[in-house]
Amino acid sequence: MSINILGISGSLRADSHNTAALRAAQSLAPAGVTVQIADISGVPLYQEEVYQAGFPAAVETLREQIRAADALLIATPEYNYSFSGVLKNAIDWVSRPPSHPFDGKPVGIIGASAGRLGTARAQYHLRQVFVFLNSQVLNKPEVMIGGANNAFADGKLTDEFASKSISDMLTALAAAVEKNR
Repeated sequence: MSINILGISGSLRADSHNTAALRAAQSLAPAGVTVQIADISGVPLYQEEVYQAGFPAAVETLREQIRAADALLIATPEYNYSFSGVLKNAIDWVSRPPSHPFDGKPVGIIGASAGRLGTARAQYHLRQVFVFLNSQVLNKPEVMIGGANNAFADGKLTDEFASKSISDMLTALAAAVEKNR
């Protein structure tokens, strides 16, 4: 049976290491697992009055992509010891009632940064958000790609340890999906 994982990058930067990590995940996926990458660039800033009028098209698309996915793979940068505002904004929109699609969904968190800690603090904060949303956040493996400027070349992941870690994450996500079926 096939497993569909939706990747979401918390960076909108064209040459983002986190988006590149998701592209690497597409090629590292085990047999029977596909990784699609969502685009959150069109999600507007959250505003209650807009929500009251209905979900904007970009939000509805993202909600449907998440609902249709068997699991999520979130790639987050680290900004000021936390995850990015664009990622938080997208999560806030998607989690609005009715029936948010994060409930019970297996979620893997990865991240790449130029610093040595490789988004450890951002991942910790993001984990707290997904716990509140009742997602099944994987505790292991931890995928923190530090020194990202040296782990990627020409937009491609070249670090073998990071590649193995992402591969292990995809295997763990697939196992979590199979356990839930």
